[in-house]
Amino acid sequence: MEEAHRPSPSADSTAGLSALLDFDATFFFLPLVTLLGFLLPIIYLFPPVPATKADALQQTHDRLGLGRAESNLRAHNRPAAAAVTPGASAKLQALTIYPVKSCRGIELTRSRVLPTGLEFDRLYTFAQLKSPFPVSSAANAAEKEDGHVWEFITQRQFARLANVKVDLYVPRDEDGSRADKDTGSWIVMRFPWRALGIRGVLQTIAAKLVRGWYAEAEREFLLPVGFPTKAEIEQRGYEFEKVKVWKDVVTALNVGVDVPEELRSYLGVSNKLGLFRIDPLGLRQVFRCAPRKEEIGYQPTVGFQDAYPLHLMNLGSLQDFDSQVPKDGDLKYLDVRRFRSNLIVTGAPAYDEESWKSIRFTPGTSTLTSDASFQVSCRTVRCKLPNVDPATGIRHRVEPDRSLRKIRDVDPGAPKMGCLGVQMCPLFEDAESCETEDLRSWLEVGMTMDVQSRGEHVYIKQ
Repeated sequence: MEEAHRPSPSADSTAGLSALLDFDATFFFLPLVTLLGFLLPIIYLFPPVPATKADALQQTHDRLGLGRAESNLRAHNRPAAAAVTPGASAKLQALTIYPVKSCRGIELTRSRVLPTGLEFDRLYTFAQLKSPFPVSSAANAAEKEDGHVWEFITQRQFARLANVKVDLYVPRDEDGSRADKDTGSWIVMRFPWRALGIRGVLQTIAAKLVRGWYAEAEREFLLPVGFPTKAEIEQRGYEFEKVKVWKDVVTALNVGVDVPEELRSYLGVSNKLGLFRIDPLGLRQVFRCAPRKEEIGYQPTVGFQDAYPLHLMNLGSLQDFDSQVPKDGDLKYLDVRRFRSNLIVTGAPAYDEESWKSIRFTPGTSTLTSDASFQVSCRTVRCKLPNVDPATGIRHRVEPDRSLRKIRDVDPGAPKMGCLGVQMCPLFEDAESCETEDLRSWLEVGMTMDVQSRGEHVYIKQ
């Protein structure tokens, strides 16, 4: 009878296992939470990843440019951003430079204006070694001279250039102020890249720890802003070579030895990839629709700009054109950054800029005390580059190029070509009495813009 009251072995085992499981879950969970609570802040503040070149530069330099949250173009596609107030002047809404042609731009609040355009604009361009037959990435000097030519590349051919980020660092003076010179300044180039296998996974995790959840692994390299000295050129293995920019051929400094081979793979360039720094002694003089030295005291020049020192866009014109462009799942609206302008103005009627011949910016709400004047040379004749989304590097199949050719075929000098924006040359009051390299003016967001003269524009092809 006593055995009838004894628990069965299976019941004892089940009860013991249940108690053990309850104990283990509690035992492991609480220490784990405590450990994570202790480690996560430390990992966030001191991530276990190697320091980057940008990290090192931040100790002695300031990074130029506005972040996304500070941008003056956050709401540029809203109607209010381009509203015209009767009797009021237009104003300068944003400034952008592109230190490396066809790569990401840097939005500024203020910029110095040089005879070549905005300071630091289009200092570099990528190029590929072209020939009647394929050229390997390992082509030597003898092969390059055998009928080959370096030819600049842009997003027109390689849309992923839009994903190559450019940061510009200028040295801090001893008192903590920012130096206004390119000596000691550096460009940090970054592009998406991760290694294969577990190493690539670790690189992605490290990127997210440092820069946030949406960050991706990147490769970076460093470029000097100032033109290298003869000793630096020899030490680094740079070479002076000819590079073709549209129909012009200029001699520039090839610094391609500093470019990681992975960038060529990322961009999809099959030929040898070069990177050229414009030679200050080899600038291209601008004629065509530009003013002559006899008129303004100097002859405008450019670095690696397409044709003229400066490019201006009117938000009113962009919004009007955007309203006529067919949209689809890949194109919600036209970002003004697609058009890669230096100056963006607001408060002017749509396409009013096409009648401007000269304009003047006055201080307005900016902190400046001086004016800046410009000759408006011609309309900007558009290619297919704006089809590339600047945020993703993905090219739309037809827009806005198709609509530009259909709606904006407005210049008798460029039939069947779409136009949007205008090209400009800076004017300087003391140009006749100063050396060209000493000519300077300033622009700052918030300046007001007044039209000094108007007239017709007819584009002159190269």
